[in-house]
Amino acid sequence: MLPEEKITHLKQALRGRLIQPHDDDYHTARKVYNGMIDKCPLLIAKCADVADVITAVNFARENDLLTAIRSGGHNGGGLGICDNGLVIDLSQMKGINVDPDTKTAWVQAGCTLGDVDHATHAFGLATPSGIFSTTGIGGITLGGGLGHLTRQYGLAIDNLLEANVVLADGSFVKANETTNKDLFWALRGGGGNFGVVTSFVFRLHALSTIYGGPMLWELDETEDVLRWYQDLIKSAPDELNGFFAFLCVPPGPPFPEHLHTKNMCGVVWCYSGDMEKAEKVFEPIRNFKKPALDFVGPLPVPALNSMFDALLPPGLNWYWKADFVNELSSEAIDQHIKFGTQLPTLLSTMHLYPINGVASRVSNKDTAWSYRGATWAMVIAGIDPDPANNDKISKWAKDYWEALHGYSAGGAYVNFMMEEGEDRVKATYGDNYEKLASIKAKYDPDNLFRVNQNIKPALHVHMD
Repeated sequence: MLPEEKITHLKQALRGRLIQPHDDDYHTARKVYNGMIDKCPLLIAKCADVADVITAVNFARENDLLTAIRSGGHNGGGLGICDNGLVIDLSQMKGINVDPDTKTAWVQAGCTLGDVDHATHAFGLATPSGIFSTTGIGGITLGGGLGHLTRQYGLAIDNLLEANVVLADGSFVKANETTNKDLFWALRGGGGNFGVVTSFVFRLHALSTIYGGPMLWELDETEDVLRWYQDLIKSAPDELNGFFAFLCVPPGPPFPEHLHTKNMCGVVWCYSGDMEKAEKVFEPIRNFKKPALDFVGPLPVPALNSMFDALLPPGLNWYWKADFVNELSSEAIDQHIKFGTQLPTLLSTMHLYPINGVASRVSNKDTAWSYRGATWAMVIAGIDPDPANNDKISKWAKDYWEALHGYSAGGAYVNFMMEEGEDRVKATYGDNYEKLASIKAKYDPDNLFRVNQNIKPALHVHMD
């Protein structure tokens, strides 16, 4: 237990609020996106500015408190919260400044993807990141930042130009290609291991309207669809992105009644090329097999990025399993059909997100993200509002993953992982792990920032 005077001192030093277990809004403040996570921190510091972050980091270090950093709270494993420790909550820090001349945006770490879309879209600009607009920009970016525009413009980290960071010793530094280069390298995919990023500078692209949306087919067509989709996405022009999904059609508008609660397979498309050519690009796609549902057409970028938000509000119970995938062999397709046609609940799903195209032309050595050669990041998500179904959705996700893991490329996208242990983290960073561990030792030698997919600091003396 911390002495009361220390807590009072921290409270007085913060511009933002310090929330404690006896406060009325404590139970609301400790909730994260994944309802399966139920953790009770000692203190939640709702930081108003960078000075608050520095104060909170110093307090955590001086009092040896377990510390979690929270931006959007979307993390599957609930890594934005901890038991009996301090949560440094950045959600109040929502400043954004778009510079249309340099096509860049300065974005504070409390922003969501929706906040960024709102600010950039007014200028006809966009930066690639994510699928849900409710996701926090901090966590998704530091983990890599996959989304609808990955094939077109790369990962979020490929469009990250600079970060401002509060380090474990409380110092405030800038990281970019010329200043603290090693830190900048590690932040691009290495997660929240190296400090508290308080703001980002992103490169923006001239993009206002895309041609996209979901296209669904009957389940008995899955094998044909998957084989065709694999061939298509491997040779598609960079302007065309589409992720494959198994899903249950939501029982409400805009979906036609005859498809409600029906299990189907589909692709959610995003074409960002010349709108005049969009219909022509989709001609062979529509001719492959007549889809049972075709909601593909011109959309503002923010509309695509928020299309699924209402289906997946905060507080649902999630169990995630993930892998990187190079190939869909016949055996793998058989397993996908077996598990993908037996979704355990209405919201459970499996997605294959392409990471080829522009994202694949960056070397594994250029950023911490080390699976540039993979074709997809796969995620299996068991999802349900009722905690009584937690075992059911978890078992389905684990069994599905185990059936497919042998056909995978190895590690997984860190933003799709629960708490899965050191070996999985090492598999995810592959040849980059040792370099990351030595950068960790430089910037966070005592592993203050360890509520994450943790990279342990390298020991400077290797004992034989």
